[in-house]
Amino acid sequence: MGDTTPAEQFLDAAIGLLGRVREEEAAQVAAAGAAIADTVSAGGRLFAFGAGHSSLAAQDVVYRAGGLALMNLLTVPGTVGIDVRPATLGSALERVEGLAGAVLESSPARPGDLLVVISLSGRNALPVEMAMRARDLGLTVIGVTSVAYVTGTSPRHASGSHLRDHCDVVLDSKIAVGDAELTADGIGAPFAPASTVVTSALMQAVMASAAAELAARGVEPPLLRSGNVDGGREWNARVMAEHADRIFYA
Repeated sequence: MGDTTPAEQFLDAAIGLLGRVREEEAAQVAAAGAAIADTVSAGGRLFAFGAGHSSLAAQDVVYRAGGLALMNLLTVPGTVGIDVRPATLGSALERVEGLAGAVLESSPARPGDLLVVISLSGRNALPVEMAMRARDLGLTVIGVTSVAYVTGTSPRHASGSHLRDHCDVVLDSKIAVGDAELTADGIGAPFAPASTVVTSALMQAVMASAAAELAARGVEPPLLRSGNVDGGREWNARVMAEHADRIFYA
């Protein structure tokens, strides 16, 4: 594996991917931030969805110090991280058609809102249908995915499409098919996935862009502070009370 350690090689790979995202996705990050600012300014609500490990990046922007208070987690039971046993059940649920529509129709989401759909492969029925149904219901959809999977894998939704085909804005995480950055003699499978690092960074970049865009429009971004700094809890209580009609996790 060369003169560097596996840990160093992984960090170098992650840094390289982040550099590519910074250079190649700048316009799309700005577009996603503007779309969120549009929704907030118009009185809409914000939602984020991801299944399996893609849920981690969605959860990272909900009820988060330094983040937008209006971002809500849209959950599909059994697919939030690895919250079921066996964990393989969550993977199976991602391939069930009809589930996303049922969840959206029973959720608080309404026309004029915005949904971020996160799926590394973008090929399973659940994220594809989530984006399709959300747009049918009048939501703006931002997709966070790896475009490499479009040519590197076959779609699993009956439409024959991937997540990116049903989004208003697409953010490409640049992750290679298989999501493993390293190989080594004596190790049979590729290892060291970087998708969580890169996708979470993309999401935070979008949140930063949205906050700056709102401020540029003369709208104070409804941001949360850390509850572990003096005055943080009082600040958050005020923000959450002012926007209670758009917050569903409180």
